[in-house]
Amino acid sequence: MENTLLLLSLLLLLLLVPSSAQMPGFVSLDCGGEEFFTDDLGLNWSPDELRYGETSFIEVLNETRKQYTSLRHFPADSRKYCYTMNVTSRTRYLLRATFLYGNFDSNNVYPKFDISVGATHWSTIVISDANTIEMIELIFLATSPTVSVCLSNATTGQPFISTLELRQFNGSVYYTDYEQQFYLSVSARINFGADSEDPVRYPDDPFDRIWLSDSIKKANYLVDIAAGTKKVATKLPIDVNRDDLPPQKVMQTAVVGTNGSLTYRLNLDGFPGTGWAVTYFAEIEDLAPDESRKFRLVLPGNPELSKAIVNIEENAQGKYRLYEPGFTNLSLPFVLSFRFGKTSDSTRGPLLNAMEINKYLEKTDGSQDGAAIASFIAQYSSADWAQEGGDPCLPVPWSWVECNSDAQPRIVKIKLSSMNLTGNIPSDLTKLSGLVELWLDGNSLTGPIPDFSGCVDLKIIHLENNQLSGGLPSSLMDLPSLKELYVQNNLLSGTIPSGLDDKVAMNYTGNINLREGRRNGSRRNIIIGTTVGAAVLIIATIASCILLRKGKKKYHEQDKLSHPLPVQRLESNKNDAPTEAAHCFTHSEIEEATRKFEKKIGSGGFGVVYYGKTKDGKEIAVKVLTSNSFQGKREFSNEVTLLSRIHHRNLVQFLGYCQEDGRSMLVYEFMHNGTLKEHLYGPLTHEQRINWIKRLEIAEDAAKGIEYLHTGCVPAIIHRDLKSSNILIDKNMRAKVSDFGLSKLAVDGASHVSSIVRGTVGYLDPEYYISQQLTDKSDVYSFGVILLELISGQEAISNENFGVNCRNIVQWAKLHIESGDIQGIIDPSLHDEYDIQSMWKIAEKALMCVQAHGYMRPSISEVLKEIQDAILMERGAAAARDGNSDDTSKNSIHSSLNLGSLDLGGNDNYLSLDESIVRPTAR
Repeated sequence: MENTLLLLSLLLLLLLVPSSAQMPGFVSLDCGGEEFFTDDLGLNWSPDELRYGETSFIEVLNETRKQYTSLRHFPADSRKYCYTMNVTSRTRYLLRATFLYGNFDSNNVYPKFDISVGATHWSTIVISDANTIEMIELIFLATSPTVSVCLSNATTGQPFISTLELRQFNGSVYYTDYEQQFYLSVSARINFGADSEDPVRYPDDPFDRIWLSDSIKKANYLVDIAAGTKKVATKLPIDVNRDDLPPQKVMQTAVVGTNGSLTYRLNLDGFPGTGWAVTYFAEIEDLAPDESRKFRLVLPGNPELSKAIVNIEENAQGKYRLYEPGFTNLSLPFVLSFRFGKTSDSTRGPLLNAMEINKYLEKTDGSQDGAAIASFIAQYSSADWAQEGGDPCLPVPWSWVECNSDAQPRIVKIKLSSMNLTGNIPSDLTKLSGLVELWLDGNSLTGPIPDFSGCVDLKIIHLENNQLSGGLPSSLMDLPSLKELYVQNNLLSGTIPSGLDDKVAMNYTGNINLREGRRNGSRRNIIIGTTVGAAVLIIATIASCILLRKGKKKYHEQDKLSHPLPVQRLESNKNDAPTEAAHCFTHSEIEEATRKFEKKIGSGGFGVVYYGKTKDGKEIAVKVLTSNSFQGKREFSNEVTLLSRIHHRNLVQFLGYCQEDGRSMLVYEFMHNGTLKEHLYGPLTHEQRINWIKRLEIAEDAAKGIEYLHTGCVPAIIHRDLKSSNILIDKNMRAKVSDFGLSKLAVDGASHVSSIVRGTVGYLDPEYYISQQLTDKSDVYSFGVILLELISGQEAISNENFGVNCRNIVQWAKLHIESGDIQGIIDPSLHDEYDIQSMWKIAEKALMCVQAHGYMRPSISEVLKEIQDAILMERGAAAARDGNSDDTSKNSIHSSLNLGSLDLGGNDNYLSLDESIVRPTAR
């Protein structure tokens, strides 16, 4: 009996204490670590033991986990550096990578680099805080025995990684119909009603998913919680044996809308795009027989998605059982606003336990030569050059490989000179049908030269300085593109195939048993090629010197503008006024109009602005260039060239220019009401306060002007210096964009690389500043700052207004918006005369505009649409406040439901998926 009791006690103890035995398929790599260890969760960690890269050890305050005391970093070169891990084919996995900078390089230059899975770009890692862990996760179906994770393309700093983890799922967990073409990039995984800020993970989640507590609002920017929301919990077991097996601990907590509603705003990393969204429900409250809990998901503007009624007990077929409804394909915005509202016949408010949202990430087809080159390098698995891993071509090629630019590229060059290759030339190389150049010289290769007749594009073959034997194969004559053949200093024998030395430039010296064919053309071809090459080099050098002299002369001649202007080709696709040359004012005309520059009305980045009036009574503003430098003259020339060819009612009208007596001037229409900056926090603030609806209208006008620059001109124009002082207000209080001295023409949608970054501190796109690559999304960032100014009435940069640790409006506003405290940034001078939903809409759009990555920002056209929607909401709400119309009251009710910028309609920026995935599919 005692033995039986002891056995039961031991069994109970084993059940209560989490087992240290991990699930199969767990890999936890401590990158840069030096030893094996088990952490506090019971996870077994291994050093990565890579043969390349360097390790660094760091200390970060409040971070004691051993795996974050080390990291591995790589050179910021053109290579990619890969981890290759073994997986089981036809099995789903969670892949997790983390990055803790810790100023390991002592440079305080926050790194930015790419990470890819095989040939597919996974994410761009941007470090913005040395002491914060960045984490990304991916769910994938393994289709081969290995998976490669590669770091590359460092824009700043060095690529580095702290940990890399692999977690295997069971059965059909996370199955989708699209897993052959798409990965699932994890965007949000939330544990609602959590009893602490600690995440739930292994061993509570046997798959070691990380469920973030809804108490940490910043983790997912989870804000705008409805009044009456409370937490509930149970210790009773929950049956979670359904599709995606959420952990029982997550399902034992929930939030309940006691007032009948649950509302949240959620920032979705990586969106907008097409995603997979699932909610997890379990009834964990005791309902009386006469009580019920029924509710529906309310998505503004999507009544079809809002029809279904959720009855947890009924759908789960009992209490304490999992119900897991969701959509396996759904278009989602950057900021998701959602609401659960109880039905009229329900006695209890809605309940929510957990939620997961993942974005579909389209797989990139790898190189067509992947199988052949993998078989080739398998013969040299111990060589350093064979360790690069990943796809040979994508997203960047191996260091000894060049590829063409096809969507599914082919290898066009192999460069393995002096790499200690031994044995025969592998026959796998003959399967590279796109090969153009083959460099295997300076090795210890033996045996015959294989048949390369399948490589019809092969032009250059370097096999010299090896130990190759046998004869030159006659199949070389079958290569239509072959131009050069170098086989000197080998052990070749026999006779050169007839006509080969006439066809190609050859060098076969040093093969004592290799005899010439019908004629010796090889040496002549090589000499001719060398002589011609030298002659071309000499001619090119002489020509470049002549052009350089002419260029210097031309450079000075271009310092002064010629008339008429401009000379750059710029077209409009908006049917605007025809292109005209700029009018050239004389200096005496300008002096007369300005009364010898009597009235100064402002100053800009490189000029002072004076008021004037022409003979015909037209009021003008004259900007006088104060810099005689080439830089100032170049910007002057740029502005004249651009402004004389663009015509839009939301761009300040350009009237002409003057360039005489060493002075350069620009003439504009006079804008009576100054700049937006002056109205928000300048001298005009107290004279004419602008209310919220007027601010929205000013934002709309400015956005229309910018949209014209980005989409209405060919090529597009990037303003490059958008700020509130460059938005001018006319006598009718309509806004126009001004100051094009720093603008750039965009050519074929390409980004521009500039050695000198231009712009104004506070408005300058940080990605442009770091990468020096200018795109239209740099303007969008600046416009996002302007939107924040319109909301708050605060300057973009301030040493006093944003607190001790904050100097810029973006950082300050994000802290408030992400925590749900929008009231903390609203301009007090607005006196609550605004609709809070229109304010939220603009705040969320501003937050999208100032995202760290340009690709995550909306286009200016998307921003304009949101502003126009906010204007409609504000007008409706204003009319309702004034009691003017029942119709406008209805609009106000609609706006109260429109809790964010959710747009489930089609978007050209989303993934190109088949029709079935574009239509939302529930499960």
